[in-house]
Amino acid sequence: MEASYLSRHPLLKDALNLALFVGLVVIGTILINTFIFRSYNVVGPSMESTLHTGDRVLVNRVPVTMAHLQGKSYLPARGQVIVFENPQVSAVGNVENKFIVKRVIGLPGERVVLKDGLFTVYNAEHPDGFNPDELTKDVTATESTGETDVVVPENEIFVSGDHREGTYS
Repeated sequence: MEASYLSRHPLLKDALNLALFVGLVVIGTILINTFIFRSYNVVGPSMESTLHTGDRVLVNRVPVTMAHLQGKSYLPARGQVIVFENPQVSAVGNVENKFIVKRVIGLPGERVVLKDGLFTVYNAEHPDGFNPDELTKDVTATESTGETDVVVPENEIFVSGDHREGTYS
């Protein structure tokens, strides 16, 4: 009985095993980054004092994956910190600002008002409004120079950074 081709060429067998291993690692990394979790670097002051430039954020992608598997769109909870693709960056734009880290303030159908540096959210449960920052221990309200009064459209959310002084967020 003759030995198999790979038995007679152990170097080739080792090279094939190494190539298979590297291929599986690459496929596994892509699957993990797409469906389970992903890592981002924080750049910029918009989320201070919660997150600072140089911090790393691990994003749990499992709820998004599960919602998509069920044929639903994912809706984050109010107060949750999310990472999303910057709608102002084109495909060939600045990679450093491709993703943005912000906190969810308003949900679809709610009216969000920013006045005198404080957010107020109006919805069916709170017709007189409430301050969403009071629900999140990480946020300390700061004076903001901006003002807004908007009703959040369906399939959208209203987000803001935690550092609301001047034009940081």
